[in-house]
Amino acid sequence: MSVMRRVVLLLLAPIFIAACAGATTQSAGSGSRTDLGAPAPAVDAVKSGSAAAGNAVQQGIPNPIVVNPDRSVILTANIALRAKDPWATSDRAQAIATGLGGDVLMLNQSGTPDSRSASVTMRVPSARFGDAINQLKQLDGEVVSSAVSGQDVTDQFVDLQARLTAKQSEEQRYLALIARASTIDEILKIDASLSNVRTQIEQLTGQINSIKSRTDFSTIVLTVSPAAVLPGEQPSSGWDPAKTFTRALAALGTMLRVFADFGIWLLVFGWIPLLALALVLVATRVRSRPATPVA
Repeated sequence: MSVMRRVVLLLLAPIFIAACAGATTQSAGSGSRTDLGAPAPAVDAVKSGSAAAGNAVQQGIPNPIVVNPDRSVILTANIALRAKDPWATSDRAQAIATGLGGDVLMLNQSGTPDSRSASVTMRVPSARFGDAINQLKQLDGEVVSSAVSGQDVTDQFVDLQARLTAKQSEEQRYLALIARASTIDEILKIDASLSNVRTQIEQLTGQINSIKSRTDFSTIVLTVSPAAVLPGEQPSSGWDPAKTFTRALAALGTMLRVFADFGIWLLVFGWIPLLALALVLVATRVRSRPATPVA
């Protein structure tokens, strides 16, 4: 019986080993397929970033610069649009600026009804800079060019604040000295130094306030030009009495100006041919007068 068991075990051992090897191979294969099917997070991030950049390019205006809130940055944007009615577009841009808590620094609207152009310089809170850009790109028209730039003034701002703190400390020391001064000469010298320090404090305070104002509010310059007429879009050729009357008045004014110019030229230079004609007549009469016979 022991011999038979050994024979049976020897026969079953290869089958058992093959089954175990197949199960191991299947497990390894399924694991490798799982790793390949799941995308890497880094790849997803790159793809999402590329998609966002592509959307920004298609929209025509670059995404606002990402600014560290701990830094002091002056943001500026320049946007050029083409629109059918530049004046109306500039009016809507003004409404956007005021609606976001900003103001309009400059507005220039020029041109004729057929060819108008406009330029708007506005300021918006830096916290709403991105909202302003997004709303401006939704205006009617085509984006021709756009640029967003930032100037980091953190170092300059920190330096001015440090100098201001030092001058304020110096002011306190002079105040303490002037309180202990015992002679008029000492008081006058300390007062002169104190006045100089206070002047520097006012100058530093003005520079700090100027930088803070430029960082708290961002500047956007919007230029709107008339949209070009496409070859397939010809202007309406319907009869317009008002335009015809305007052109007729313009032609009449041009004709009257021509007649007036001719009259002025005739008045200034007309005597020259008359003088020449008079000289010719006098010479003719002198020649045609008969000679007097000598007695």
